[in-house]
Amino acid sequence: MSLNQPIASAVSTGKCKIGAKSSIDAIKTGSAKLVVVSANCPRDEQDDIERFAQVSGIKILKFEGTSWDLGEVVGKPFMVSAIAVIEPGNSKILKMA
Repeated sequence: MSLNQPIASAVSTGKCKIGAKSSIDAIKTGSAKLVVVSANCPRDEQDDIERFAQVSGIKILKFEGTSWDLGEVVGKPFMVSAIAVIEPGNSKILKMA
């Protein structure tokens, strides 16, 4: 099942942190409920996200598209390698993890 609609819904109706560094900060502070990582997320950032998420018990979803595709889904004109979902809003994305 495609993650595009649930991600777009979470960004538009909920609260999300966009970008790998913001996502890592959200994981560290415990505010993230879920992290979505693009297929071509830089290895060092992906390693940090996975390590901190495992310690915090936060699930990670792999987005099959590139960071350009993920940026397009969230309505940004730039690459987005990761998104931390703080509040899902009307999205059902937390049930997909």
